[in-house]
Amino acid sequence: MRPLPTLMVAPNGARKTKTDHPALPITLAEIVATAVACHTAGADGVHLHVRDAHGRHVLDAGLYRELLSEMHHAAPNMMSQITTEAVGQYTASQQRQLVDSVQPECVSISLAEMLSDGDVSEATRFYEKYFEADIAVQHILYDARDLHALSDLLGSGALAKADLQLLFVLGRYSEKQESTPQDLDIFTQWLGTFETAPDWAVCAFGKQETACLTEALRLGGKIRVGFENSFWNANGTIANSNSERVAEMNRIVQNLGPHSSSFPS
Repeated sequence: MRPLPTLMVAPNGARKTKTDHPALPITLAEIVATAVACHTAGADGVHLHVRDAHGRHVLDAGLYRELLSEMHHAAPNMMSQITTEAVGQYTASQQRQLVDSVQPECVSISLAEMLSDGDVSEATRFYEKYFEADIAVQHILYDARDLHALSDLLGSGALAKADLQLLFVLGRYSEKQESTPQDLDIFTQWLGTFETAPDWAVCAFGKQETACLTEALRLGGKIRVGFENSFWNANGTIANSNSERVAEMNRIVQNLGPHSSSFPS
């Protein structure tokens, strides 16, 4: 199974539009061009959302297959990860159907959304199927409730501990969606219960995105940066592009030295 990239970019997300930032990519061509620019700036992975003709978030298998094909030709060495984000409009079953149809190399899935219908058995079968198919599933975790749910699945054997990939999201439900490095504490304390840490990464909403991601790197994690979560540079200015945010974080990655996959650091 392919490991998580050290520096992934999330260039658009599901909710923001060009009224939020004119450089936010919406069309497939814009997404590919942005991903290539971010790859040049130092990103080794891209987190992909697709939009319909009206710019609205969709879980569209055809659009995802087209985008993955374009990415394969434009940036073959860049890991391309799709998402099943529900945005309050897709069921767990529809999310599973998307993955069944696309058969991506990598996908991120909110654990809470996958368990939202209460059908743990079906979710377990889904996870087992894609673990066996060597599809990398990154589990998105927002809070203590998600950590408890994941611990229960791991403890029951319903989810494989091997090759476990995680994304800790900071600030999504904070006031004004502003994160702080201290928001990482609950996740790193939980990681301390593992004999060997999973493959984990962090994304962070708001003006302290750089500080939060720097702390994650310092602790041995990986990072996801980009306009899905924040437009802000460390100096308080708004970035002109996703590649500007990637370049800033890539300089920090290089300054901190080789990535360590162990925890604690």
